[in-house]
Amino acid sequence: MGRPPIPDAASSFPQHRTAEKPGHRPRLYRFVLVAGVLFALVLLVGTLMRLHARHQLHAVTVAATIPTVSIVHPGGKASDRLVLPGRLQAWYSAPVYARTNGYLLRWYVDIGQSVQAGQLLAEIDTPDVDLQLAGARAALATRTAQRDLAGITTRRWNRLNALNAVSQQETDERRGNFAASEATRHEAAAEVQRLETLSGFKRIVAPFTGVVTSRATDIGALIVAGTSAAQPLFTVSDVSQLRIYVSVPQTYIARMKEGMSVAFTVPDYPGREFRARLIRSADAVDPQSGAMLVQLVYDNARNLLRPGAYAQIAFTFPATDGASGAVRIPASSLLFRRDGTTVATMDSSQHVKILPIAIVTDFGTELEVTGLTAQSAVIDNPRDDLRDGDEVRPQENRHGA
Repeated sequence: MGRPPIPDAASSFPQHRTAEKPGHRPRLYRFVLVAGVLFALVLLVGTLMRLHARHQLHAVTVAATIPTVSIVHPGGKASDRLVLPGRLQAWYSAPVYARTNGYLLRWYVDIGQSVQAGQLLAEIDTPDVDLQLAGARAALATRTAQRDLAGITTRRWNRLNALNAVSQQETDERRGNFAASEATRHEAAAEVQRLETLSGFKRIVAPFTGVVTSRATDIGALIVAGTSAAQPLFTVSDVSQLRIYVSVPQTYIARMKEGMSVAFTVPDYPGREFRARLIRSADAVDPQSGAMLVQLVYDNARNLLRPGAYAQIAFTFPATDGASGAVRIPASSLLFRRDGTTVATMDSSQHVKILPIAIVTDFGTELEVTGLTAQSAVIDNPRDDLRDGDEVRPQENRHGA
């Protein structure tokens, strides 16, 4: 019986290890290819997203460096209005003081009453002055009697001297005695007149026709005259016309014309406008305030307004002649540089251009200047670090024409 043939190991083993199922290799290749494409797509999308984010960040950063500015356009010349505070004052106002000491006997008028010139306001009881006046009159009578006696004696000695019955020396002494008595009598008469005048001050009268605006005394009150602590018994004011004093800034002094009509308002008549007339000015500028005092007058015949009231005075001026081509810009748009007064403007490409200007008139919050046109795009409240050629982002803010 023979052995079965032994298979060739070298030939049978590789055939068993390399056996594969049909279609296995193409599927592996497709899987690797798809994975590679997906990885490439993910890498490409990530790169593109990073580039886009970097581009956006750069755009935001660049935009943040461009300042946003407020743009105003100059206005043309127009009527200018200046509103200033003022106080109404009576045309005449007199505090009435006592000129003699005593006690108030009675008063006849109160606040708000109209009085005529010379009308009796009050009476003062002056017992001390009355006694002094009585003594002065008695002294005057004594001096008069002494003067008369000296006159009679002098005339007698003159006749005796003519007959050479007395000496010239004695006659001259009698004449001198008469002259001294006459002088003493004049002194006593002057004292009587002084006390009579002082006694006349017991009657307090109105100095002019007007209205009693204050009363600071009452019956029985002690009246002490001639001291720094003395208070006025009454105040009489003439309110038929009212004065209005206003301090006008130096910028507007040249526009103040005598006789110009001025409007003003008061809080007690809201919405109502009154007219006053400028009658004179101080013609001098106060060095502390830089303003000039002007006086207005208002005809208060209807007795509508009261002295001491607050008023707002509105001066309206026509357009200034100014220089040719002058326009108005806000004062906040000025730039002060080494090369003078300038403003920052924006050109059509939204870049800064610094232009020199000349100020024609200073209106306070506004300026009338030359060197610009109505079409100029002026930067309001410019930053100090703005330079020619800087890019800006405009924000329109139309300035009044």
